[in-house]
Amino acid sequence: MPDALSSFRICDFTGQLAGAGATKWLASCGAEVIRIEDPVRQGRWDILRGLPPFVDERRGIEMGGGFNNHNTDKRGITLNLRTERGKELLTRLIEVSDVVSENFAKGVLERWGFGYERLKEIKPDIIYLSQSGMGQVGVYGRYRTVGPIAASFAGVSELSGLPEPYAPAGWGYSYLDWFGAYNLANAMMSALYYRDRTGKGQWIDSSQVDAGIYLNGTSVLEWSANGTIWQRYGNRSPYKPAAPHGAYRCCDDVESVDRWVAFGCFDEADWQSLRRVMGDPEWAASQRFASLADRLANQDELDERVSEWTQQHDRWDVMKRLQEAGIAAGVCQDAQDRVEADPQLAHLNWLTEVEHSEMGAWPTKEVPVKWSETPPFMGGPIDRGAPCYGEDNSYVLGELLGMSTSEINRLADDGVIAEGLDSV
Repeated sequence: MPDALSSFRICDFTGQLAGAGATKWLASCGAEVIRIEDPVRQGRWDILRGLPPFVDERRGIEMGGGFNNHNTDKRGITLNLRTERGKELLTRLIEVSDVVSENFAKGVLERWGFGYERLKEIKPDIIYLSQSGMGQVGVYGRYRTVGPIAASFAGVSELSGLPEPYAPAGWGYSYLDWFGAYNLANAMMSALYYRDRTGKGQWIDSSQVDAGIYLNGTSVLEWSANGTIWQRYGNRSPYKPAAPHGAYRCCDDVESVDRWVAFGCFDEADWQSLRRVMGDPEWAASQRFASLADRLANQDELDERVSEWTQQHDRWDVMKRLQEAGIAAGVCQDAQDRVEADPQLAHLNWLTEVEHSEMGAWPTKEVPVKWSETPPFMGGPIDRGAPCYGEDNSYVLGELLGMSTSEINRLADDGVIAEGLDSV
């Protein structure tokens, strides 16, 4: 059975998370994604090439764990677009592609001679996707940025952290890279659907700031409807009162590593259940905690008391006991937990091993949805590791563009592609 998107081909210049994460989605659903890499810079316009984490002591441009995670199921070629021959070959590849995707700074592809007007001359129904931090137009259109800066402009960073007078904590990671990627993948699919109905391509200008704004709709609504500015609440609930409600330190099972469990008591039944699980300590009977209103008024003291109890116990044990008592609770998992300990994630096959030409077997994240009728089926999996540098030169130039082995070798001699062609 063919993959859902096996009829589409993407000429892909994307890198890092925000761009490569989008085309990974389509590649995982069967689209043929061909990464274009620069032989002069050895593919390093994607800064993740060759960066940690590493699988072992080996280093080099093929060994970057992040790059290999974001580019599974893709093919890769090298093409020197500083040369006229390289530009000619790119033109021929665009002619047999459905999409050209990139997340360079504004105007890079246009300076190379492949702006949208030129792309339409090459193939009138081409879909051109530009992913950037700020978008291609407007006051900030020329600015270069990365996910955390885009999150600040979008207002997302202001939403997280402890209440005033503390500063915003941000989200601790480049989340807008992934949200930008999902936004871009959705836009790509919409454009392909539109083209199938109308025969028309289009240029999609996708920005991480735009994607980020959709993550703080509640704070925008608060201001628009009520004229109030969103307040940071830390771990406490701004809408449905709950006490205790937060993340609580537990007994460390690894020296010098904090372990936490999160839970909340939203009504009297939750509170009484928590008291029973804790062994009904004497302090819990205090009038200071008699009602939900009392517990909310004395929440700092309550958190200290609850933490004294949780720190005597293992986090998994606390979670299990609270859940069995009907209290919403969950361990705050770190990366090791998600890879090695979480039974539900293991059941969902969220990690799958793929074979990489240089690294060997390498675990990578599956797409987080399964289809019942088309691959990836229920249970996946992704079946190809990220392409090594120039790994698919022979396939793309030979099978797709019809060049002979001697012609391909001549391209290597002339510096149009990387030397040392690998087998497909």
